[in-house]
Amino acid sequence: MRIAVAQFNATVGDLTGNVERIVRCAAEARACGAQVLLTPELALCGYPPEDLLLRPDFYRACAQALAELAGRVGDIALVVGHPLEADGLCYNAASVIENGCCTAVCRKNHLANYEVFDERRYFAAGDAPCVVTLGGVRCGINICADVWEEGAFEAAADVGAELMLVLNASPCHLGKQNDRRQALGERVAACGIAAIYCNLVGGQDELVFDGASFALDAGQIVRMRLPQFEEALGIVDFRAGELHSADLAAELPLEAEAYRALVLGVRDYVGKNGFPGVIVGFSGGIDSALTLCVAVDALGADKVRAVMMPSPYTARMSLDDSREMARQLGVRYDEIAIESAMRTYAAMLDPLFADLRVTATEDTTEENIQARIRGNLLMALSNKTGALVLTTGNKSEIAVGYCTLYGDMAGGFAVIKDVYKTLVYRLAHYRNGISPVIPDNIISRPPSAELRPDQVDQDSLPAYEVLDTIVRAYMEEDRSPREIIAAGLPEEAVRRVVRLLRMAEYKRRQAPVGIRITPRGFGKDWRYPITNRYRDEF
Repeated sequence: MRIAVAQFNATVGDLTGNVERIVRCAAEARACGAQVLLTPELALCGYPPEDLLLRPDFYRACAQALAELAGRVGDIALVVGHPLEADGLCYNAASVIENGCCTAVCRKNHLANYEVFDERRYFAAGDAPCVVTLGGVRCGINICADVWEEGAFEAAADVGAELMLVLNASPCHLGKQNDRRQALGERVAACGIAAIYCNLVGGQDELVFDGASFALDAGQIVRMRLPQFEEALGIVDFRAGELHSADLAAELPLEAEAYRALVLGVRDYVGKNGFPGVIVGFSGGIDSALTLCVAVDALGADKVRAVMMPSPYTARMSLDDSREMARQLGVRYDEIAIESAMRTYAAMLDPLFADLRVTATEDTTEENIQARIRGNLLMALSNKTGALVLTTGNKSEIAVGYCTLYGDMAGGFAVIKDVYKTLVYRLAHYRNGISPVIPDNIISRPPSAELRPDQVDQDSLPAYEVLDTIVRAYMEEDRSPREIIAAGLPEEAVRRVVRLLRMAEYKRRQAPVGIRITPRGFGKDWRYPITNRYRDEF
């Protein structure tokens, strides 16, 4: 039997468009001699549909789209994921369509309810194995979490499955491929049958699905692997219990994986939402430089506009580097000096601040005004042109509140929101390895917000290597401050970072959505109360 694996980019709610993509995949699969086409989880409606799944009309529309699809796919068996309403309950399901008819319906047994997943909010769990005969082979059908937990895979094997077909919508984080192989490998080893894993590809709000569909034989050897972050149709032959395929894409190193996830996330967020282009507030610093590179690689230089807004504290080096980088990338570049606006704000506020100043020196209030002036200018350009403002804050700084509400946080999409500062530098080197577009000064100089004379980030933050280690341990690993200190991190830094992280929750709640590339980002899988008097153990 020949199976085609359709790793394609579905769009949530675009039932007509998704049907067309599946029809095209079916035609291509037939041309390759495939008898079966396997699609990703909820391929018909896109993933995750979230609270669309609370609307009865959504299920009716999905049922109509499924009927249309069945009528348009002929001489190939199709396994398609879709939401199903039956007997007053809702299911995450997969239908088998043959010769225009639905011959079997499989219901997901294990509902994911961790990390970014919220399936128990929407679905009831199936309770029976699903095994169908396709091309003379007894095929079990599992849906995503069914292979991450023991039970559903084994139940299908117990009733005669010879091969497992697995529909998935597994969002990426760095290193996720190894987790998938291990999880599926455990099921394969327990049952002694091969499995084909079809994964979604594309960006959906903060999630990026990396594809990387693969097949494991009964000995847990990878016999097929499709590329990451791009659509592909894989072909697998199943003969005498063995898998054969010519598709074996190389795995990406970490920096390439992270960078391509960011590029795909930007491309799909901008494209699927219909924005004509993007605007990046460019500072001559490494965060905005990396964001600008991602935007250009995702959209093309003609859809990217860089805006430099120098203040009296902006170094000449920052201006020179910004101009040079914009020239290298070929983007439109504008400069808007903000000194006159700073003076206007100062004159307006001076009578109100007179009794509040202990000394004549300025404080973070005036620094934040600079950021908010820039935010206003960027949003004005966005309103006038329709282009989306990309914010440039990284995970390290967002964690501890090193950002300004309605200032550098102003915008519609946070590209590097889940990228630690130490990884920002690695990605800058990686991008320069493709073509040298980020000036050396931007990478080598100490990072600075340039909001006062001679300011550098490390004046008020621990070294980024220390900061990132603490944030990762506390946020992603749920380790207590006591455990982090016991692991060798400086107690003073741990106390400070944990305190800042807790205090910044109200800011993060107002931040734009951004791309998730770690096991836990400040988004769907971070839900801490803003009003919170719990204090961690030290």
